[in-house]
Amino acid sequence: VAKGGESEWVEGGEGREKKKVGGETGGRVATHSGSGGGNAMRRVTLFLNGSPKNGKVVAVYGTLSDLLSVASNKLGIKATSVYNGKGGLIDDIALIRDDDVLFVCEGEPFIDPQTDSKLPEGLSGSHTDWLTLNVGGRYFTTTRSTLVNKEPDSMLAHMFKDKGVWGNKQDHRGAFLIDRSPEYFEPILNYLRHGQLIVNDGINLLGVLEEARFFGIDSLIEHLEVAIKNSQPPEDHSPISRKEFVRFLLATPTKSELRCQGLNFSGADLSRLDLRYINFKMANLSRCNLAHANLCCANLERADLSGSVLDCANLQGVKMLCSNAEGASLKLCNFEDPSGLKANLEGANLKGVDMEGSQMTGINLRVATLKNAKLKNCNLRGATLAGTDLENCDLSGCDLQEANLRGSNVKGAIFEEMLTPLHMSQSVR
Repeated sequence: VAKGGESEWVEGGEGREKKKVGGETGGRVATHSGSGGGNAMRRVTLFLNGSPKNGKVVAVYGTLSDLLSVASNKLGIKATSVYNGKGGLIDDIALIRDDDVLFVCEGEPFIDPQTDSKLPEGLSGSHTDWLTLNVGGRYFTTTRSTLVNKEPDSMLAHMFKDKGVWGNKQDHRGAFLIDRSPEYFEPILNYLRHGQLIVNDGINLLGVLEEARFFGIDSLIEHLEVAIKNSQPPEDHSPISRKEFVRFLLATPTKSELRCQGLNFSGADLSRLDLRYINFKMANLSRCNLAHANLCCANLERADLSGSVLDCANLQGVKMLCSNAEGASLKLCNFEDPSGLKANLEGANLKGVDMEGSQMTGINLRVATLKNAKLKNCNLRGATLAGTDLENCDLSGCDLQEANLRGSNVKGAIFEEMLTPLHMSQSVR
């Protein structure tokens, strides 16, 4: 209070001003606020950091926290910082003037807004032409030249080669919206930046490959296909050992079919094992020791048994269609099933096999190849040998009663000491 009409200088926002209130004898000095402080209303325009579009005019009052709260509501973000047009961080609301243009952000560094009107002519594809992409909710800031120059024929290049192509396909922050996976897009953007394929741990290369195909980044597709091929574990072609296979057998119920289709048992010792009903279709059993093994009703269709030893094996009802047993030893094997189930070796390659003394009543050897095979003293009663190649085959001492030899090739075959003579109806050529 200044008595007698005296006045007092009072600090304002941008200067000092004195004001006397009252009469000559007394009065009260009131503070007159300039444009920088007090409670006078100021209006400012708020923009998102880095964006010159979609500004909001708001009134400034209270504290800086109040302004940030208003900015959050108006711009749809969680505002934490305010910058002036030159990138200066404002930490006191008193520093804000009427009609200021401010940029609000969620804590990231200041991004100088670039507009078409501010860019020199011919600079649209330069390194200074920054833009922001919103890929699946994640923001990436890059240059137009990064997206255009390395792969000029890609989808990304066509999207951003000419400004304004995307029109209104931007979010509230001015970022271009792309509905793709951000984790797969990041390696693609880095590749366009420096030409190297760098993928963080845990990122599926197949996902990055699909994104590269979607965006048409042809050179990256080649890199990814090589990387995926190199990342695959080498195929294990090593044969299964007896120990491993016995463990499988023990873990499998007796009545369950053990599927060994296409597996590699090459050179394994599987002798004397119970292998009934096991599916060995197309398996590699070359040079295996299957002596005394029980292969009753096993499926050996198209299996490779070349050079294997199956002496004294039980092969009742076995299926060996089109199997390859060239050079194998099947001496004293039993193919005869008392229940009437016949072994089927139709079309099998049995060149040079030694089947001496085997029981093969009713066996099906139709169109099989037994060239140079030894079938001495075999029981082939009722066997089907139609169309079978028996060239140079040793059939001495065999029982061929009721066997079907129609169309078979017996050139050079040995029929000495046969137990029963061939009947005239068993025509041969």
